[in-house]
Amino acid sequence: MGTSATKDFSIPQIIQPTKESSQLATFAAGCFWSVELVYQRKDGILQSQVGYTGGSQENPSYKDVCSGSTGHAEAVRLEYDPAVLSYPDMLKIFWNKHNPTQGNRQGNDVGSQYRSAIFYHSEEQKALAEQSKAERQKAYETPITTQIVPAGPFYPAEGYHQ
Repeated sequence: MGTSATKDFSIPQIIQPTKESSQLATFAAGCFWSVELVYQRKDGILQSQVGYTGGSQENPSYKDVCSGSTGHAEAVRLEYDPAVLSYPDMLKIFWNKHNPTQGNRQGNDVGSQYRSAIFYHSEEQKALAEQSKAERQKAYETPITTQIVPAGPFYPAEGYHQ
Protein backbone atom coordinates (compact mmCIF):
# COMPACT_ATOMS: atom_id res chain seq x y z
CA MET A 1 0.00 0.00 0.00
CA GLY A 2 1.50 3.36 -1.08
CA THR A 3 1.78 6.46 1.02
CA SER A 4 0.67 9.82 -0.17
CA ALA A 5 3.29 12.51 -0.65
CA THR A 6 2.98 15.55 1.57
CA LYS A 7 4.28 19.04 0.95
CA ASP A 8 7.00 20.35 3.23
CA PHE A 9 5.61 23.60 4.63
CA SER A 10 8.58 24.16 6.94
CA ILE A 11 10.57 27.33 6.40
CA PRO A 12 14.31 26.79 5.89
CA GLN A 13 16.91 29.07 7.39
CA ILE A 14 17.92 31.97 5.18
CA ILE A 15 21.21 31.36 3.40
CA GLN A 16 24.18 33.40 4.57
CA PRO A 17 27.65 33.78 3.09
CA THR A 18 29.79 30.73 3.76
CA LYS A 19 33.10 32.30 2.72
CA GLU A 20 34.67 35.61 3.67
CA SER A 21 35.18 36.42 0.01
CA SER A 22 31.67 35.51 -1.17
CA GLN A 23 28.85 37.98 -1.77
CA LEU A 24 25.07 37.95 -1.95
CA ALA A 25 22.85 38.92 -4.87
CA THR A 26 19.04 38.95 -5.07
CA PHE A 27 17.01 39.03 -8.27
CA ALA A 28 13.33 38.81 -9.24
CA ALA A 29 12.36 38.07 -12.84
CA GLY A 30 9.14 36.09 -12.83
CA CYS A 31 8.74 32.62 -11.36
CA PHE A 32 11.58 32.10 -8.89
CA TRP A 33 12.28 28.53 -9.99
CA SER A 34 13.25 29.49 -13.52
CA VAL A 35 15.44 32.33 -12.27
CA GLU A 36 17.14 30.05 -9.75
CA LEU A 37 17.76 27.38 -12.37
CA VAL A 38 19.63 29.65 -14.77
CA TYR A 39 21.98 30.75 -11.99
CA GLN A 40 22.47 27.26 -10.52
CA ARG A 41 24.01 26.22 -13.82
CA LYS A 42 26.79 28.83 -13.55
CA ASP A 43 30.22 28.28 -12.05
CA GLY A 44 30.73 30.55 -9.08
CA ILE A 45 27.26 30.13 -7.55
CA LEU A 46 27.83 28.68 -4.08
CA GLN A 47 24.21 28.58 -2.84
CA SER A 48 20.78 29.58 -4.02
CA GLN A 49 17.46 29.96 -2.28
CA VAL A 50 14.01 30.95 -3.52
CA GLY A 51 11.76 33.18 -1.48
CA TYR A 52 9.96 36.46 -1.17
CA THR A 53 11.20 40.02 -0.76
CA GLY A 54 10.32 43.62 -1.48
CA GLY A 55 6.99 43.70 0.33
CA SER A 56 5.57 44.65 3.69
CA GLN A 57 4.23 41.43 5.22
CA GLU A 58 6.55 39.54 7.55
CA ASN A 59 6.94 35.79 6.99
CA PRO A 60 4.54 35.51 4.05
CA SER A 61 3.45 32.16 2.68
CA TYR A 62 3.31 31.29 -1.00
CA LYS A 63 -0.47 31.65 -0.81
CA ASP A 64 -0.09 35.13 0.72
CA VAL A 65 2.34 36.25 -1.99
CA CYS A 66 0.15 34.85 -4.78
CA SER A 67 -2.78 36.91 -3.48
CA GLY A 68 -0.89 40.03 -4.54
CA SER A 69 -1.57 41.73 -1.21
CA THR A 70 1.89 41.45 0.38
CA GLY A 71 3.90 43.55 -2.05
CA HIS A 72 6.54 40.79 -2.23
CA ALA A 73 8.16 39.51 -5.39
CA GLU A 74 9.16 35.92 -6.00
CA ALA A 75 12.95 36.17 -5.88
CA VAL A 76 16.15 34.19 -5.70
CA ARG A 77 18.90 34.90 -3.16
CA LEU A 78 22.34 33.81 -4.31
CA GLU A 79 25.70 33.41 -2.67
CA TYR A 80 28.42 33.73 -5.26
CA ASP A 81 32.19 33.87 -5.54
CA PRO A 82 33.08 37.16 -7.30
CA ALA A 83 36.50 35.76 -8.25
CA VAL A 84 34.68 33.21 -10.45
CA LEU A 85 31.47 35.03 -11.43
CA SER A 86 31.39 38.83 -11.36
CA TYR A 87 28.35 40.90 -10.46
CA PRO A 88 28.29 42.45 -13.97
CA ASP A 89 28.17 38.90 -15.38
CA MET A 90 25.32 38.07 -13.00
CA LEU A 91 23.47 41.15 -14.29
CA LYS A 92 23.95 39.95 -17.89
CA ILE A 93 22.38 36.64 -16.92
CA PHE A 94 19.49 38.51 -15.27
CA TRP A 95 18.78 40.72 -18.29
CA ASN A 96 19.02 37.77 -20.70
CA LYS A 97 16.69 35.63 -18.59
CA HIS A 98 13.53 37.68 -19.00
CA ASN A 99 11.75 40.56 -20.69
CA PRO A 100 12.27 43.52 -18.35
CA THR A 101 9.63 45.66 -20.08
CA GLN A 102 6.59 43.59 -19.09
CA GLY A 103 5.85 45.25 -15.75
CA ASN A 104 4.02 43.01 -13.31
CA ARG A 105 4.28 39.84 -15.34
CA GLN A 106 6.56 37.41 -17.10
CA GLY A 107 4.90 35.46 -19.88
CA ASN A 108 1.72 33.85 -18.54
CA ASP A 109 2.60 34.65 -14.91
CA VAL A 110 0.74 37.85 -14.06
CA GLY A 111 0.86 39.87 -10.84
CA SER A 112 3.21 42.14 -8.91
CA GLN A 113 4.89 39.06 -7.41
CA TYR A 114 6.33 38.36 -10.89
CA ARG A 115 7.83 41.83 -11.40
CA SER A 116 11.39 42.43 -12.48
CA ALA A 117 13.64 43.71 -9.69
CA ILE A 118 17.25 43.89 -8.63
CA PHE A 119 17.66 44.01 -4.86
CA TYR A 120 21.14 45.41 -4.25
CA HIS A 121 23.28 44.51 -1.23
CA SER A 122 25.82 47.33 -1.60
CA GLU A 123 26.23 50.73 -3.21
CA GLU A 124 28.58 49.12 -5.72
CA GLN A 125 25.85 46.66 -6.76
CA LYS A 126 23.40 49.55 -7.05
CA ALA A 127 25.71 51.52 -9.35
CA LEU A 128 26.44 48.46 -11.51
CA ALA A 129 22.72 47.63 -11.72
CA GLU A 130 21.79 51.18 -12.75
CA GLN A 131 24.57 51.25 -15.33
CA SER A 132 23.53 47.89 -16.79
CA LYS A 133 19.86 48.94 -16.89
CA ALA A 134 20.74 52.09 -18.83
CA GLU A 135 22.81 50.04 -21.26
CA ARG A 136 20.11 47.36 -21.66
CA GLN A 137 17.44 50.02 -22.29
CA LYS A 138 19.13 50.72 -25.63
CA ALA A 139 17.88 47.33 -26.85
CA TYR A 140 14.20 48.16 -26.20
CA GLU A 141 11.77 50.72 -27.57
CA THR A 142 9.52 50.41 -24.53
CA PRO A 143 10.78 51.41 -21.08
CA ILE A 144 12.37 48.83 -18.81
CA THR A 145 10.23 48.49 -15.69
CA THR A 146 12.84 46.72 -13.55
CA GLN A 147 13.05 48.10 -10.03
CA ILE A 148 16.49 48.67 -8.52
CA VAL A 149 15.96 48.79 -4.76
CA PRO A 150 17.88 48.01 -1.57
CA ALA A 151 17.79 44.40 -0.43
CA GLY A 152 15.50 44.19 2.56
CA PRO A 153 14.20 41.25 4.54
CA PHE A 154 14.22 38.03 2.53
CA TYR A 155 11.78 35.30 3.50
CA PRO A 156 12.70 31.82 2.26
CA ALA A 157 9.88 29.99 0.52
CA GLU A 158 8.43 26.88 2.08
CA GLY A 159 10.51 23.70 1.89
CA TYR A 160 8.49 22.25 -0.97
CA HIS A 161 9.62 25.17 -3.16
CA GLN A 162 13.34 24.72 -2.45
